[in-house]
Amino acid sequence: MSAKAAKRFQTQQMAANEIGVWPENWQSVHFFMDYCRTQWRSGGMGGATGLDYTAVLACLRTIRLGRERAGEVFADVRVMEAAALNAMSQK
Repeated sequence: MSAKAAKRFQTQQMAANEIGVWPENWQSVHFFMDYCRTQWRSGGMGGATGLDYTAVLACLRTIRLGRERAGEVFADVRVMEAAALNAMSQK
């Protein structure tokens, strides 16, 4: 791991601790924040209706996780998607 990558990882770990992310969930949260934030589908009234799963799965393939771990991350993303949609609907 390069010094730059190590510094980024350390910064991310500190950020994760500040928002209370459990270590086993950090990879999923990181993926959601880095890859999914631009993959929202919008409805007729302009609000988000959910993630574009085709794009999310394509992004998931680019990070080359094993099949089982990729499935776990995708399941975690779906939980975060539901929570985000709920939070957005309350605005």
